[in-house]
Amino acid sequence: MIALLSAFALVFVVELPDKTMVATLILTTRYRAWPVFVGVTAAFAVQVVIAAAFGGVLTLLPDRVVAGVVALLFGVGAFLLLKEGFSKDDEDEDTAATNGPATFTRIALTSFGVLFAAEWGDASQIATAGLSAKYAAPVWVAIGSFLALVTVAGIAVLVGSKIADRLRPKLIQRVAGVVFAGFALFALYQAITAAP
Repeated sequence: MIALLSAFALVFVVELPDKTMVATLILTTRYRAWPVFVGVTAAFAVQVVIAAAFGGVLTLLPDRVVAGVVALLFGVGAFLLLKEGFSKDDEDEDTAATNGPATFTRIALTSFGVLFAAEWGDASQIATAGLSAKYAAPVWVAIGSFLALVTVAGIAVLVGSKIADRLRPKLIQRVAGVVFAGFALFALYQAITAAP
């Protein structure tokens, strides 16, 4: 039980101001809250299982490689968000007509992909792996970490759904693109400055 409580407390504190919460908040302002929450929760479940199962092994991956992959993923996300945020309205109508409405499955899969990528090498994943190795109780650590991540995601979804109606979608996409670009630059900086 100490492993569960330690994991919950540490991961909750680490994730509250993290890019994961920001990404969940942004997704919720763009899409319906329930499918975003389902996708995000599924991504957290997979990432927590991976981190707890491998324990300290994840911390042995080269920091430069992990940061480089994260930078690339956020860079692609920033490009796509900014491209959509600065597109003309008639182009949006054409895209909506070709792609169809955003279904529950599509939103959930998009949310899963964004958060699954964002969690690689994240402080919460490393903390989960470290605590799993420290307490030799991967199941309890995984449960505590998962509950903390879902709590943070729930907060982000609630806040995002409340402000979504007050903001213009184009503005949200532009801000999200800039935020993702910032994450990409920070991860790129980490990849460059990390020890080989």
